[in-house]
Amino acid sequence: MNDRAPRTPHEIVRPLLRVRQTRQFTEEAPTDAELAAIADVARWSGSGTNSQPWRFIVVRDVDALRQIHDAGLPQTRSLATARAAIAIAMPGDDGDMSHTYDEGRAAERMLIAAHFLDLRAGIAWIVPKVRPLVADLLGLPAGWYVRTLVVIGHPTEEGLRPNRPPGQARLPREQVVFEDRWPEA
Repeated sequence: MNDRAPRTPHEIVRPLLRVRQTRQFTEEAPTDAELAAIADVARWSGSGTNSQPWRFIVVRDVDALRQIHDAGLPQTRSLATARAAIAIAMPGDDGDMSHTYDEGRAAERMLIAAHFLDLRAGIAWIVPKVRPLVADLLGLPAGWYVRTLVVIGHPTEEGLRPNRPPGQARLPREQVVFEDRWPEA
C-alpha cells in the first residue's frame, strides 16, 4: 500500500518553475557525457513540420568563447566564465519566424536539461554585428548564422542567488493569466 498522498499538478511541475538562467560558472567544465545528453535533448526538440532547421555545435574552446564574450557584450556576459556552450546554428537569415520559434524551443529545452543534470545554463545572444566573428570562429558554412549560444556549466554560489527578492521574480498570476477572455478594465 502506498502511503504517499498523490501529488498536485503544481507539485509535479515545480521543478520547471525552478529553471532559470545562470550567468556565472565555476572553472569545472561539464563532462562530455553531460554535453552529449544536452545536445541530444536539443536534437529531439520539436520543430515546425519536423523541419529540424538547426545544427548544434558543442563549443569547448575557451579562447573562442572569450572572443565572443568580448565582441558581444553585454548580451554575451554569461560567456565570461564559461567552459562550454552549445551554439544553435540556423540556416538563411533570421527572418523566418517558424525557425526562430524552433530555435527558442531547443534553447529552452537545453536550459531544462542542464538543470536536470545539476548543471545550469544561460543564453548568450549574438547580435547581428557579432555574427560574422562567431561564424568564423565556429567554421560555419555560407548561409548559416548563430544567434543563440546556450552556455552550460557548474554554477557559482553567486550565480545561484536569485536576482530579485522573493515574490518579485514574476508578475502576480492575476496580472498575466486570464480565464476565457482578457479582463475588462
